[in-house]
Amino acid sequence: MRDYVAGGVPEGLVPRTTAARNVREVVAIVPRRRQPSIALWGMTMFLASEGMLLASMIASYYYLRFVNPAWPQPGDPRPKVVVPLVLVGVLATTSLPIQLAAFAARAGRLVATRLLLVWALVVQSGYLAYEIHDYVAQLHADPVQHDTYTSIYFTLLGADHGHVALGILFDVWLLGKLARGLTMYRLNALQAVAYYWHAVNFLTLVITGVLLSATF
Repeated sequence: MRDYVAGGVPEGLVPRTTAARNVREVVAIVPRRRQPSIALWGMTMFLASEGMLLASMIASYYYLRFVNPAWPQPGDPRPKVVVPLVLVGVLATTSLPIQLAAFAARAGRLVATRLLLVWALVVQSGYLAYEIHDYVAQLHADPVQHDTYTSIYFTLLGADHGHVALGILFDVWLLGKLARGLTMYRLNALQAVAYYWHAVNFLTLVITGVLLSATF
């Protein structure tokens, strides 16, 4: 069986990624991979579906804006500009440590991978903590059921916060897994989560821009 050949390639040369159970084996196998992992394809499909959901919400936002003569509607405060822009800029910077963590894992640098993930997690958690506090304060000042503007405003903002919260859970789960070492499964998961965060950071920029468009 050692000489078995599949597709013209000896069995011993086939990248059996599921068998990589430590840093040395992962580093040896990664250069031989010829296509994205199944985890990355799965994340792509998930993000495509979520993107369509958020796109429908954004379309609803602009539909409601164009059929209402005043936007925001009378009695609704205009959204803040400076603070949301600063916060979304800070969140976007976390794409850097997340991507660097994926690169470090590919190179077998497990300590650096963990530290970079912690860096991203701290910033992302701080962002979400402030946003939740502000979200609740806005709800108290202008309830979601007040009118069509508040309804779509809080729906879009809440959906975005939910995606950030899910990403933070991914980070915590990854750190727990990486505490027991690096395997190919965990590298695949890290690359998929990095892809997720790039998409969420981009979508947060888009949603912030949509909501701030009401000030113009």
